[in-house]
Amino acid sequence: MFANSRPVASPQSGPHARLAELVRRHLQHPFRRPVGAPSQRAFDTLAAALAGDPRPRVLDAGCGTGASTLQLARRHADAVVIGVDKSALRLATGQRALDAAGAPANARLLRCDLVDFWRLAAAAGWRFTTQYLLYPNPWPKPEHVQRRWPAHPVLPALLACGGALELRTNWKVYAEEWRVALSLAGRSWHIDCLDAQAGDALSPFEAKYRASAHVLWRVRAPDDPESGGS
Repeated sequence: MFANSRPVASPQSGPHARLAELVRRHLQHPFRRPVGAPSQRAFDTLAAALAGDPRPRVLDAGCGTGASTLQLARRHADAVVIGVDKSALRLATGQRALDAAGAPANARLLRCDLVDFWRLAAAAGWRFTTQYLLYPNPWPKPEHVQRRWPAHPVLPALLACGGALELRTNWKVYAEEWRVALSLAGRSWHIDCLDAQAGDALSPFEAKYRASAHVLWRVRAPDDPESGGS
């Protein structure tokens, strides 16, 4: 693994000045962007495949090639672990690697717009036991704040899907923005630094950031029973 990744650079030294305003707005007003037809078809296909499956569900949001999905499927052997990414190329590459590695049968990769997926899953009453958001997503320019998940209009649907949340990032500001968003949503949270020597990296990004000596941050929010998570 090449240790050549630069730390996140941004004019922001703390949570965005408009973050609380944006979070409150999104929590109060539904996101009305139409769901894309390809996303609907992909979700319907997965829903049909999982119909009647009693196993818990775990989400690997923005899974890239699915290397993290493989790790999580081994960690959550009793659950269906769903890796969602919008890139056909990344997923095709990942599926070949998973097949070659003898991926466990509980790992599934789905090509779908993640924003649409969260909204469709919430509307269908899906509840995850855990949702993982593993790197990078920062969009560090202040004018792009609404592209970060804590300030994105999809946040209510993400939270409605229930379960514990685990966010990992190499940008402390992003972790702090999650703290603000979760607090405004009435969720408890905990932030800590990941021990660079503790266990295997969950994703290729994590391995690269570790090798580059970045400080890695983890935000965890336990399951909220009122969300319907199991």
